[in-house]
This record gives sequence, C-alpha cells and structure tokens, in this order.
Amino acid sequence: MAAAFLNHLGAGAIEVRSAGTAPAESINPAVFEAMAEKGIDLSGEKPKVLTDQAVIDSDVVITMGCGDKCPFYPGKRYLDWVLADPAGQGVEAVRPIRDEIEARVRALIAELI
Repeated sequence: MAAAFLNHLGAGAIEVRSAGTAPAESINPAVFEAMAEKGIDLSGEKPKVLTDQAVIDSDVVITMGCGDKCPFYPGKRYLDWVLADPAGQGVEAVRPIRDEIEARVRALIAELI
C-alpha cells in the first residue's frame, strides 16, 4: 500500500520500489478493495522479494517490522513503520491501516519533494 500511495501521490517525482522479506503469493483481496476505494488500481502489482540491490539502490528504506531480516547498509535512511498487518484481514480492518499508511506517505512526500 505504501508503494502504491507513493507512486500515486508522488506523481512520478519519486522512484519507488516495493518488496518484502516474505511476500505473499498475491495481494490480499481486502487490500486490493481498500486501495480501489482510493482510486488506486493494484491489478498490475505482484508481491516481490526484497533484495540487497533494491536497498542499495534506495535513498530511503521503509520497513514494516522486518527487524534483522531486512538488509542493512550504512548511510541509508531507514524508517520502521510499525503498523497492524493486513494479512488475513477483511476490508473493514484494512481501511484504518490503509489510512495510516496514506498519512505517513503524505508526510514523507512533503519531506522529500
């Protein structure tokens, strides 16, 4: 959701990479629905594995509780966003998570642009 909001709200001004240490096979249908409510289509997206190269190529790395599983490189700016996990949740539970992510993304964009 964070990457989708960054792409959508950043309007091309920010290069976005999205990956996880243990990505699901597909996007949670409730996440898909919650993001569609905000006008963001995730149909072309697929969860990806986080690579060292993705971290190396990034200026800011946003983690969501991956701890020691996330690659760490000195000199990178790391933000750990502690949020509820939408996995297995319905759209009612996903909406507040989505809204919190959107607020954090908007604040980050204001810092970066």
